[in-house]
Order: sequence, then structure tokens, then C-alpha cells
Amino acid sequence: MQQPTAYFWSGEVMRSRSVSDCVLQTRLEVPAPPARLLADWERDISGRLGLEPGDVETLSLARARLRWPDYARCVQALAGWTRGLGWQELLGSSEIALMACRGTRYHHDAAHYGGAAFCNLFLSEDKGLDLHFPLAGVRIPLVRGTAVVFDTAQPHAVIARQGAGFVAADFAPGLDVSLVFLTWELALEDVQLARAMGLRFDTDVATAACLHEEQVWCHGRAVRVCPDSGRWLPVAA
Repeated sequence: MQQPTAYFWSGEVMRSRSVSDCVLQTRLEVPAPPARLLADWERDISGRLGLEPGDVETLSLARARLRWPDYARCVQALAGWTRGLGWQELLGSSEIALMACRGTRYHHDAAHYGGAAFCNLFLSEDKGLDLHFPLAGVRIPLVRGTAVVFDTAQPHAVIARQGAGFVAADFAPGLDVSLVFLTWELALEDVQLARAMGLRFDTDVATAACLHEEQVWCHGRAVRVCPDSGRWLPVAA
């Protein structure tokens, strides 16, 4: 299969790049969030956010930090790992958010974050879920302390460990299958990060010059991700 190309904004210029199938992962020793903070998150997830199967939404990080004495320890643990990868202070200069999901359908994030890799630190206990990258052939059990870095253009999903794809019934009401994680947007134009991910830039300058939105192409046309399987599908004309 032809390798996909991602088109992304670099300032006011649209650039092209390869899509990395490199998924970096580790498991860090991070303390469990306190019980009252877990209760806050659960109330938000079931009430204010009302997460449905496959939904991913933002939680308030500022509010969480008021009840999270070990927040700094979690960030420091992740920063120690990324520094060990040679990225120095990249984590500290990147945007951070606190997220909740109830599984996720297969998708890519390069339509909005095409110039970034995501760095995620999972805070929930093992709930029998995996982070799956079907085209890269990578499947990662999600437990407290799981840390991953991946290309936003790489199709991925959070699915049941015994499942072969995303099934909404695996995330039905009443099941304890919601996850909370911290996420950072790492700039892929950082030299050390780009080298670690094996990226090539400006692979299709001519097409990039004609585009006005971030997107992914394969076989000469824009593609999307099948939400059930993670396969690339053509975008309808």
C-alpha cells in the first residue's frame, strides 16, 4: 500500500510530510489520583460530559490540579522519559490538556493537529482496554502509567482488549470503561522528535501549495479513517 502523506500548517505555509508508524511507549510509576478527584472526574464524565461510546472530551485541568497533590510527580515522570529520548525540554514547551474518553472509534487527528505528535499519559487503572494502531500493527494495554507518543495522522482507537475493532456495546451504560489521560501536543518540526519518528518533510510540495486545510492523502486523493476497522477510505467527492 502506498504510504500516506499528511499536509499541515507550519505558520502560514502548508507543508507536506510522511506519516510515521513509529509508536513509542513505556509504563511509568505514577501515583494513583486521590479518591475525591476520581469521584469528580466520574461525575463530570457521567453528568456534564455525558460521554457516549467512542466520545473523547476535555476535563478541566485547572480544577483538577486543586485536588491533585501528585500532579507534578506525574508530569515529572513523563518529562524524565521524554528527556531520556533526547527531547530535552520539549514537553515543557508544549500544550497540555486533561481528557476523558469512553473508548474511541478509529480516527486520525491530523485534520486539526497535522503538525503534531500526541504524547499521552494514562491515569486510570486497567479497565480491559487497549490503544490500537491497526496499520502500524501496535496494540498497547492501557493501565495507570502507560505513556505513548504517536503521529496524529496514524489511525488509532481505544477498544476492548478481547476485541478486533471498535464495538459500541463494549462501552454500554453501566460499564466501568471510561479513561482519563493527560495529553501534550509535540511539534513534529522539532529536529529530535522528527528524527525519532523517522519523518520526512516536504514530500509533496506541489499538492501542499494547492491546499487550504490540513488533511491526509493516499493514492493521490484525500482519505478518511473507517471508524470500525481503522482502514483508510477515500473521502467522498
